[in-house]
Amino acid sequence: MGEIVIKEVLSRNDLRDFIYLPEKVHRNEPEWLPPIYMDERVLYNKKKNKSFKYADALILVAYKNNKPVGRIMGLINRRYNTIHNEQHGRFCFMECYNDQEVFHALISRVEEWVRQNGMVKIVGPLGFSDKDPQGFQTEGFEYPQFMTSANNSPYMVNLIENEGYAKKVDLVDYLGDMPKEFPVVYERVLNKIKRSEEYKITEFVNKRELRSYILRILELMNETFAEIYGFVPLNDKEKKEFAARYLLIIDPVFVKVAEKDGQVIGFVIAMPDLSAGIKACRGRLLPFGIIRVLRELKRSKKLLMVLGGAKKEFRGKGIEVLMGAKILQEGIGQKLVSINSHLVLEDNLKMRGEYERIGCLVVKKFRIYQKDL
Repeated sequence: MGEIVIKEVLSRNDLRDFIYLPEKVHRNEPEWLPPIYMDERVLYNKKKNKSFKYADALILVAYKNNKPVGRIMGLINRRYNTIHNEQHGRFCFMECYNDQEVFHALISRVEEWVRQNGMVKIVGPLGFSDKDPQGFQTEGFEYPQFMTSANNSPYMVNLIENEGYAKKVDLVDYLGDMPKEFPVVYERVLNKIKRSEEYKITEFVNKRELRSYILRILELMNETFAEIYGFVPLNDKEKKEFAARYLLIIDPVFVKVAEKDGQVIGFVIAMPDLSAGIKACRGRLLPFGIIRVLRELKRSKKLLMVLGGAKKEFRGKGIEVLMGAKILQEGIGQKLVSINSHLVLEDNLKMRGEYERIGCLVVKKFRIYQKDL
């Protein structure tokens, strides 16, 4: 059977084994969605990824017969633990074949590491923040995979539960048909808010217009996401890097900002689903893969919701519905055929209600696990 050897990622060759292992594990799964490898090489680089400044990490690859067969990253997010007064370690970016021995060797090594560093609990899959893929998918494997979500094989659920892990929190993904006509209920909301003239919805036609707002949007994201499980606020440098990364693929018409007296009080960001383009280039943007991804940006008929939030004092006053209605109008106008909610925390009943209002159904579930040490 071969001895299992666990090796810490220290060299460029080690990192290459870590990054490209998933495409080997999933090579017989035609629906598997690869990551964008250019981003992966930055994500796991301790010199280039600024998140390593506030998080300690242990990056491991498992080998059998000198071949990589599994991987895992252990994290201690010091910034998050300080903010929330926790002593929790994390595991994330885990992949392996359907082999309990390999899974056990990896997860137990990370458990030992976080315990030695004073942690009392381990949670995961959970990366640097909730912007990284989180949880193992537990239901809905018959539906297409989408960007920035976990793309694990079904057997990973059994492997983690066999190690004594239990539910920490679930997230759901809604999918539905884009309405062919703008719903009457939203038309009434729009007319009512327009008459009050209390709020202004700012819309964009090009990236130059959006660029002047993007940092203000991310500042509001820091404020409004503070109570969301797993979120870590961005510092000024991280905001600029985040903005530069996503401005390339964001279509400005799917960004809406709510303002009151010149103050940004809410935002919503959606984008065409680029998954088909990423699959077509196998996650490799260079030399010509970027052309396929940008082409998909123009022809995709699937809308993926990405981010949204509103200042606490303005929640429940219609601005979330107003911004969502504007996004819906844009999707209908561009003749998109479906809308995907991305991940929604199971207890976010207000947001779930809005998706159900337009006929969306839960098609996927994801679970973040926990274990006391």
